[in-house]
Amino acid sequence: MKSLEVKVPHSLGQAEARSRLDRAVQRAQTDFGDKISEFEAAWKGEDQLEIFVVVMGMKFDGEVDVLAEELVVRLQVPGMAGLFAGKIRSGIEERLGGLLTATT
Repeated sequence: MKSLEVKVPHSLGQAEARSRLDRAVQRAQTDFGDKISEFEAAWKGEDQLEIFVVVMGMKFDGEVDVLAEELVVRLQVPGMAGLFAGKIRSGIEERLGGLLTATT
């Protein structure tokens, strides 16, 4: 397993960032359900979202901390997927960056 940490700044405040994460989780389950064999997301306390995903037989687990001015994503990336850590990092930055800057 390779540990990956990604920080994504925002200016939404914790409540709005959390709300957007909730909507993104629901959308991901709908949009990527055919590619994801297992997907779990649950809030641990008010400001930490724990996630577990199985994609193509590979298990990813981690957490997203919702801080006042940034999200901190910590993800455990399995063996072979570690070769793509750079792409995974940029994908997280792009997706969450868009989520946090989009107007709703």
